[in-house]
Amino acid sequence: MLPALERRLRSRLSVLRVYCYGLCMGTADALPGVSGGTVALLLGFYERLIAAVTAFTPGRVLDVLGGYDPRRRARARAALLELDLQFLLPLGVGIVTAVALVAGAVSALAESHPVALFGFFVGLIAASAVVLFRSLSLGSARRVLAAAAGTALSLLVATNVLQLPGSGAVVIFLSGGLAVSAMILPGVSGSLILILLGQYVFLSESLTAFLGSLRDLALGDGTVGAVLEPGTTVAVFVAGGAVGLVTVARVVRFALERHREPTLLFLVGLIAGSVPAPLHEIADARALTGEVLALTAAWAVAGAVALFALDRLAGGFDPE
Repeated sequence: MLPALERRLRSRLSVLRVYCYGLCMGTADALPGVSGGTVALLLGFYERLIAAVTAFTPGRVLDVLGGYDPRRRARARAALLELDLQFLLPLGVGIVTAVALVAGAVSALAESHPVALFGFFVGLIAASAVVLFRSLSLGSARRVLAAAAGTALSLLVATNVLQLPGSGAVVIFLSGGLAVSAMILPGVSGSLILILLGQYVFLSESLTAFLGSLRDLALGDGTVGAVLEPGTTVAVFVAGGAVGLVTVARVVRFALERHREPTLLFLVGLIAGSVPAPLHEIADARALTGEVLALTAAWAVAGAVALFALDRLAGGFDPE
């Protein structure tokens, strides 16, 4: 009796621990400049995360779906173990919980205090680029070229010289694929990608509206129509993220395995070139007067100090 109770307690504590990992990872990824992948490294579950994510293949998914057939149940059980769902499910719930909470805060602050919010983000992004570049070496022309290419590409997107093809649902789908792929990469934040693409506030507001409309519907005060509009945006983003996990993330992991330093420098270059991106949100909300620019700079310093303090507490960030 006691051994069974102890096993059950350990199992529940393990689920709770993984859920808390997800909370930490989701909070980090919801803030530009702080990477969920880096949090996974610091907390010691990055290798398990990558193994679980890359285990998702069409073959294994089909094996799981075929579990209804008694003759294929052994293969279905083996596929489930390889997918490590007992880890991914509580982790994913924790990530979603944190992202939902942060999205609500971002939506409110973007409306009431855009200068403070996006000025702080400028500092987070700039400081994270400094911290990550510090851990890498620009010891060859190839590495310098990789860092320069990432920075130049990011700057072109941040200044709207380059834009994603299509519009509406196409952009949301592509944003989901790129952002969710970035979530599992150490050093790169999914929310940073969304800021770079100009979708961060819109998607935060859509998620907040979707959750609010679901709550209202459950309480009897809402309508299905109110759920559908933001819900469609969230669904398209999630679909893009699912595709990104099995495509873009695999390509980047392959590049990291074959050409680690140049790939990391390219990724950190993307961060460095993204520094001006939050300024667009400030410019949309406020005229860029001397006072607004001074406040932006002050909040950017605060963001940089916060990131450097986090780096010091963590003992230094390593992008891989």
